[in-house]
Amino acid sequence: METKQIKLGIIGMGNMGSGHFRNVMSGKCPSVKITAIADSNPEKLKIAEEYPEIAVFDDAEKLFNSGLVDSVLIAVPHYDHPVIAIKAFRHGINVITEKPAGVYTRQVREMNEAAENSGMKFGIMFNQRTNPLYAKAREIVQSGQLGETKRLVWIITNWYRTQAYYDSGSWRATWKGEGGGVLLNQAPHNLDLWQWIFGVPSKIRAFCGFGKYHKISVEDDVTIYGEYDNGATATFISTTGEAPGTNRLEISGDKGKIVIEDGKLKWWKLAVPEREFCFTAKEGFVSPQTTYEEFSEQAPEGHPRVLEAFARSVLNGTKMIADGTEGINSLSISNAAYLSAWTDDWVKLPVNEKEFEEYLEKQVILEKDRNEEKKGSENKEAENPEQLKERWKVRW
Repeated sequence: METKQIKLGIIGMGNMGSGHFRNVMSGKCPSVKITAIADSNPEKLKIAEEYPEIAVFDDAEKLFNSGLVDSVLIAVPHYDHPVIAIKAFRHGINVITEKPAGVYTRQVREMNEAAENSGMKFGIMFNQRTNPLYAKAREIVQSGQLGETKRLVWIITNWYRTQAYYDSGSWRATWKGEGGGVLLNQAPHNLDLWQWIFGVPSKIRAFCGFGKYHKISVEDDVTIYGEYDNGATATFISTTGEAPGTNRLEISGDKGKIVIEDGKLKWWKLAVPEREFCFTAKEGFVSPQTTYEEFSEQAPEGHPRVLEAFARSVLNGTKMIADGTEGINSLSISNAAYLSAWTDDWVKLPVNEKEFEEYLEKQVILEKDRNEEKKGSENKEAENPEQLKERWKVRW
């Protein structure tokens, strides 16, 4: 019996789009058939030369009007994720988009509304949700087995990038091109997992280092502190400028603690809830008894799994791994973090969309001015490695 398949068009054939293309063509997504691709760069379309049955287009609108697809995967620059998704929904086409959902929450909210009004399926490529350790953490927290939540601490600094990485594209690590740095490019998966497991905080205070470790105008170092209505707190630290990096997630609750690090989930369970023990114990230097469990399970190849689940949802109505409308949650955190850093103040969530966009536009203008100044001083002797080393030397 022939397997039912969606007719997928991939829009954007850069690193991510071409990666999804290869996954499908190698048979990793049996419910997906690629029928068309689109990219404004003719060189990117050459990937389909060996597949004459796949149509190629230099424009997304042409792909929509071709009648060759019932679903699209969007893998274009961040600002255009909502723009193209909304157009697809208006054509009656299902959508799965790469992360992040967009650059600012207003455009993502409008995308979500378009998805709902269209009645089409909408997914997002949050492939880290397929990691069984993060899924287990969510189960423990959401089921109440950890008790009343107290604290989340995530140190995720293994996103190291060199200057050559940032120099590989003029759009990369710019406010105009990407709309941000580590929070918009590398860390959206982690921000999604933060809110997926622990929830969205009610307010945020953040500190961003803009071009702290690289010659870029966006942030490459960030520390976010979040507070919740129940008194719980969250601390999120990320950078592309540390080596070796760390990836350690620790979540504490009234009934114990879980830690995810080095491919393991460690779970300490309290025999008595901490709040109860605190006020009933007769001694001052004792702690609740604990039992310990440990889980270790290798993560699957997430991207094809998310795409296959999306396809099956289109075909059979089954559940997706990540609903596209949930993309606004992690973006709300990063938008609030930027606004907090720019205003040097606390920011309540949901973020003030108008205020955020005004500040973002200021960054785009300042970036443009700096680039023009740089062009005017191209003959100036560049800093040599020793000068850079001295510039970033830590002084105690």
